[in-house]
Parts: sequence; C-alpha cells; structure tokens
Amino acid sequence: MHTVHKTPAVTVTAKATRDLDADLLIIPVFEDDDLAGESELDTASGGEYTRARSRGEFTGKAFEQFLTSVSPGTWKAPRALLVGAGGRKDLTAERLRRIGTIGGLAARQRRMTSVAIALRPVDGVKSDRAVQALVEGAILANFEGMSYKTAEPRPVWLEHVELRLPNGSPDPAQALERGRVLGEYTNVARALSNEPSNILTPREFSDRAKDIAIAAGLRVEVLDEQQIAALEMGLLLGVARGSGQPPRVVVLHHEPKKAAKGVVLGLVGKGITFDTGGISIKSADNMDKMKDDMSGGAAVLCAMAAMSRLNAPVRCIGVIPATENMPGGRAIKPGDILKSAEGKTVEVLNTDAEGRLILGDGLWYARKLGATHLVDVATLTGACVVALGKTTSGLFGTPAWWVEQVRHASERAGDRVWPMPVFDDYKDLLKSEIADFTNTGGHAGGAITGALFVKEFTGNLPWVHIDIAGTAWAEEAKPYQPKGATGVAVRTLAELALDAESWINLT
Repeated sequence: MHTVHKTPAVTVTAKATRDLDADLLIIPVFEDDDLAGESELDTASGGEYTRARSRGEFTGKAFEQFLTSVSPGTWKAPRALLVGAGGRKDLTAERLRRIGTIGGLAARQRRMTSVAIALRPVDGVKSDRAVQALVEGAILANFEGMSYKTAEPRPVWLEHVELRLPNGSPDPAQALERGRVLGEYTNVARALSNEPSNILTPREFSDRAKDIAIAAGLRVEVLDEQQIAALEMGLLLGVARGSGQPPRVVVLHHEPKKAAKGVVLGLVGKGITFDTGGISIKSADNMDKMKDDMSGGAAVLCAMAAMSRLNAPVRCIGVIPATENMPGGRAIKPGDILKSAEGKTVEVLNTDAEGRLILGDGLWYARKLGATHLVDVATLTGACVVALGKTTSGLFGTPAWWVEQVRHASERAGDRVWPMPVFDDYKDLLKSEIADFTNTGGHAGGAITGALFVKEFTGNLPWVHIDIAGTAWAEEAKPYQPKGATGVAVRTLAELALDAESWINLT
C-alpha cells in the first residue's frame, strides 16, 4: 500500500507576487477583475491574460482555470494559474477552499511540488476564515486514492504551500494551524473510507482508531465482543451475528482542562465496515461501494483528533460502534426481535436498515457516559440520496436551536447540509404489532423515519442526525473534488466543538 496523503509545510508571507518562489503561482480572479494590485501580471505573461479575456477563453467564472507562463528572470514562479472566483459579492470561504484545492491538484497533476497562493483583498470573507479555507483546500489536494495500484507511477506530493496575505492582515497563526489540522484529518478520514473491507475489518478499524486517537492526545478505549455483551448492546450484537468478524466499540474522550462545566458533546458515528444488507441482501450493482459505510465513524474519529490537536474548549465523547453486516446461518432475519441496551425492543423488518440499530446502542452509551448534546453521523439511507442528491447531507434533529448550531458549523466547514423534518406524524410508520417499534417505515419518507428511529435513543437530549449517504463518496470528479471518499462531516463536527462558546449557554 502506498502513502495516500501528505500534509505539506505551510508558510505565510507578505512578499510581492513577483517574488513568490514556487513551481506554480495561484491567483484567484473575479469576473469583473481589473487585477488591481496585480497589474504587472499581464505584462509578465506577455499579454496572455488580456488576450484570454478578450477572446472569452477565461471569464473569471467560478472555478475556470487559465494557465500561463510568466517572465523568467523577473518573476520567481515560472507559471501562474488563474482560477475563477466568480462574482465578488458571491465569494465565500467555501469558494476559496475549493480554489485552494484546484490549485493544489493542478500542481500535482503537472508533477510540481510547491505552490504559492496570492490572496488578494476580498470583501465578505474575514481574513482568518480566508486563510483557514485556502490552507484546508491546498491540503485536501494532497490526497491520492490509488493506494493499491502497483503499475502506476508514485504520486507527486505538494511539499510546500506559501500563502501571500495582503498588507495589514491580522496574525494568521491560529487560522493557519486550524486549516492545516482540519485539512489533514479530513484526508485521514478519506483514507479510512477508501480502505477495502478485507483490510479494514472492525478489529483493524478499532486498532487504527486507537493509534490515531493516542497520537492526537485523546483518551481511548476499545470494547470487545465480551464487553459489548456485558453492556447488553443487543442491537449491535444482532447486526454483528452474521459476520465472522467480531464487533468493536471505539470510545474516545477529549477532556480539555478549561472546558465549560456541565456540557459534554456526544458524537456517535456509524462504523459498518462492510454492508451487504444481510439477509435482505443488496443488489450486486455498486455493492463494492459499501466499504465506505463506516464513513460516519471515520468522521467522528478524525473530528475528535482534530479538536484535541486544536484544544477545542468543550468536553467531548465519541462512540463508534463497528461491525460488518453479513448474511449467514446466524444472521438476523426479517421478523426477528432485538432488545437494545436501553431495554427497548425492535422488530427487524429489513436487515439492510442496520445502521440505525447500531447507532441506537451507540447513542445510549454516549448518554451513559455523560453526553448532554448529541450529534450522530451516518451513511444511513438511500432515501436521503433520492431527496437531496449527492451534494447535500440531510440534517435532522431537535430542538431547532441545536439544529441551527450544527447547520452554522457545517456552513463554516463547507459541508453542505439541508434541514429535514422530524414531525411526530411520521412515527406511525414505525409501529410494530409485537415490539416497541420496527426498524424501518418503508419507502415513503425513508430518510425521515430512519432519523426518527435514531431519535428514540437520544433520551430527549438536544440531538442532530446527519445523513451522509449521498455525500460520503463522490461518484464524479469535479475540479475541486476527485472521485472517491470525501471526508464529509469531519470539519463540521470539529467546527462545532471549536466554536462551542457560541452555544454552550443555549438551552
């Protein structure tokens, strides 16, 4: 297996653009841009910028790219990549993040190892957010999914990223470190989600999680099948029965010294390392993608590692139940009854609705450990993909103020979400004749009933459920996102904890 990601050295400077010494110079350009402050660029390019503008080759629309050589001997960087930033009024931190990724990918594709990004004065995005976003973007470009190919040339990595800030910018040190850490751990999550399930079994996942957590300064424990049985986690054990691989529960603790008293953020991530659907087996088409069904667990692990590295000011507990969902002689069957650790009984109508089962026991355990505010993340339902497509995660929860806090965190993180209803009327679809409720309400409102099932195990605490079924894996490459694992929700969860002071007093 090859190295799949690398975190480059990142520095900042106030040098003039012509003095930035890198293999590739990256300059964001707006639609109506007169290149104020960069007037020498057109001359250095031999007038190529003006000609490209006049013939419509480059308009400045979002994410357009124009590569040009610049004067050797007078400019230190031999080439410049102009990246469209769109309209000035539409500029966001997420757009800057994507520009950083585009520039990094363009350099790597040309086998270049260093880039310099010229951040020009912008309105609408605070300086610290702009710095963080560009750094994150460049680091996200330093990921390679071809980890098991033997005939391909070894990837070229960005070794150095230099960020040129406008004169008078505030101290960027905190934003720089935040961007570097969040970019790095998003890539760690992508690497985990990309691993084949014959390698990343529940035991291997828990072993790697332990190593990642300890290296980041988290306290960690891993519950084996005997400990899980002692806790009577019947939902997790039920799902695990069909597999020859024993289940695990990874428990993470972030305990900063000056954390607010009485507040504990509980994060629960779905860790299904492979999902066949069980007895209710999936179709063969795209079943190979089910190796990423632990992306929610990877997001919780990597978000907590990031918040530990960045000293987030709130206590946090992470719970990742991990298992395979396989058919077999001991597998649960439609019509079986499972009993949760909380004592609630569930009639299993579809064994492919297994993620919500393990989340139920995971949420109960987070509450048992003292969580006061809950967020769970899971590749839960195909219904969410039908509702929101592949670019937006579903956001469910109560009360409204807590949902809004998570939405704000996702907006800062660049993880697009959309609020969905959790009206009690939908609970009627989960009624069972012989148990407390069923594990599926059928096709109608499937993402909503999946969330309402999970809600049964939240103990009426503030709770949010993020359904990343459509966003954990990019099916098509875009200029700012290669095909494959995305690392979605890592930055959202970390941002929620890092900015906890904005919500810890809200009840």
